[in-house]
Amino acid sequence: MSLKPLLLSLFCTLGFTAISHAADLQPLLVANQKSSIKVLLDVSGELKDVPYEIQFSEFPAAAPLGEALNAGAVDIGALGDAPYVFALGAGAPLKVVSIIHAEGRYTTAILALKDSPLNNASDLKGKRIVTTRGSIGHFLAIKALRSVGLSTHDVQFIYLMPSESRILLDNGSADAWSTWDPYTTISTTQSQAKVLASGDTLLTNHLYLAATSQAIAGKRQQLDDFVARVDRAYRWTNAHPEEYAAAQAKVTGLPLAVHVAVNKGTHMQPVTIDDTVISGLQTTADIYQEEGILTKHIDVSQGFDKRFNAQRAPISQASR
Repeated sequence: MSLKPLLLSLFCTLGFTAISHAADLQPLLVANQKSSIKVLLDVSGELKDVPYEIQFSEFPAAAPLGEALNAGAVDIGALGDAPYVFALGAGAPLKVVSIIHAEGRYTTAILALKDSPLNNASDLKGKRIVTTRGSIGHFLAIKALRSVGLSTHDVQFIYLMPSESRILLDNGSADAWSTWDPYTTISTTQSQAKVLASGDTLLTNHLYLAATSQAIAGKRQQLDDFVARVDRAYRWTNAHPEEYAAAQAKVTGLPLAVHVAVNKGTHMQPVTIDDTVISGLQTTADIYQEEGILTKHIDVSQGFDKRFNAQRAPISQASR
């Protein structure tokens, strides 16, 4: 056989092998909270040419998403600091494989009405704070109170979902609302709510992509590829805030201006899974235990997989 036919035969064989290998990859089951990850990947073009099937499952909030991960019904999903601690506390066999840091104004905040006599966290003593139990808003309230020498015993917590929480703040049934974007931006732009405390300095503002141990063992190739796509997609949003906002608004039903304000005011970047990050989450877990919200000590170091750092070319904590 001449060289040309031989090379052609070789290329065809390699191509067929690659196609067959891609076809052999099992679907990746992705937990999606209000279409956030799906919209992100779609608008950034990262859902093109995926060599495996991505099956999205929708969840209304972090708590049921964490339960699905715990049950092994999905392979990977995104959770904030506090919800991830609760998932680990429930015994979920999870590992963080990617961390995205959200840096920007009012990513999390404690809000009061514009004509409220409250002006800062010190003014919260004896007041009613509405938030979602176990959420990042809940944790922000705890941290804000501690930062001014107060404790959770100095306030009354009302635990509701965000849509109900805003109603209580607006009608005066709550004095303050501890929440996160886009709710912070909605309230500050539509109702001119004032910020009593911000999570910019009190919280890490990390988003954790957590995968089940079973998925890490059996779908490592898919996870490596998926994590890289999410990283690229978030970097894309930093340069295309309006385009990202338009895609979000179609799904959420929120005003386009709200998403534009959030995206322009928030910078997303990957963070290395390192001892500093792990220590920060351990502090979160320890505070929840001190507050009696968690009934046992949780060693969060068991919930991270540093091996994925090599796949991500992430940015270290020190460079932020």
